[in-house]
Amino acid sequence: MSKPEVLVAAKFPPYLMDRLRQDFSVHDRLHETDPAAFAAAAPKIRAIACGGESKVPRTLTDQLPALEMISVMGVGYDGVDVAAALERKVPVSHTPNVLNDDVADLAIALMLSVARRIPQSDRFVRENRWPAGAFPLARKMSGARLGIVGLGRIGQAIAQRAAAFGMSIAYTGRSEHKGVAHRYYPSAAALAAQVDFLVVITPGGAGTLKMINREVLDALGPQGFLVNVARGSVVDQEALIEALRSGRIAGAALDVFDGEPQVPQALREMDNVVLTPHIGSGTNATRQAMADLTHANLVAHFAGRPLPSAVPEWKALGK
Repeated sequence: MSKPEVLVAAKFPPYLMDRLRQDFSVHDRLHETDPAAFAAAAPKIRAIACGGESKVPRTLTDQLPALEMISVMGVGYDGVDVAAALERKVPVSHTPNVLNDDVADLAIALMLSVARRIPQSDRFVRENRWPAGAFPLARKMSGARLGIVGLGRIGQAIAQRAAAFGMSIAYTGRSEHKGVAHRYYPSAAALAAQVDFLVVITPGGAGTLKMINREVLDALGPQGFLVNVARGSVVDQEALIEALRSGRIAGAALDVFDGEPQVPQALREMDNVVLTPHIGSGTNATRQAMADLTHANLVAHFAGRPLPSAVPEWKALGK
């Protein structure tokens, strides 16, 4: 019996590619590297395996008449045209929960880094500037006010960690969570006006495009810090650069960017900004767990079993 044919639409690590090749007939990014070969293979491709940053638009899925499912290695899937998939009753899966701890850990690390100016102090020592005088004093984080934009599973994990630092915690989101002790604000701007650190961990997509705009940044104010571990698209990057340049906010710590891996020179040159290259889930253990779940979703589909982690839109259909 022939193996199901799968289009890989991301550069996957060897530990996932090896397992995919074991169980499936894999077309590795053929749509990008060899259009003619892709056109020949397209009628037989039954699934797409992609990453959280992959682009899987309707124009791609329309070329795959036999498409049965899409498996995303990532908690975010805003690059996938889910509506187009659901129109054809093609399920989409992702890899939630397994990366909660790593992303929450990084959010706390970024807050500490931008408040205590850890990257800058590291350079201060490496450049042998210490003998000329002490490093400038920084900002205390413990006991500060934290606002979380998006109190999903990762947002709650961030809140749990922040509580250990004695921070007061508030949040905003699409709706208020029942049974949550933290104070709820109806908008990001209303939340920003009440906090010292604003951490963004809301999903990407059209509904949150440039949610963190000039109004929100002005509400955060000259003593406030922005931390983004969500998607670059959620922040109006030009408005952020201007707010940082003008001192309308104190600083920012960013793991994601609009147009990454290209990062604006203005951000790279600023001394009140901490930058990391989208490493929220970037540990060996978590990437392995994400790969395992990506593979498990594909295997479950072709075995006729329920998907271990279908996206909410598919679950809402009662599937």
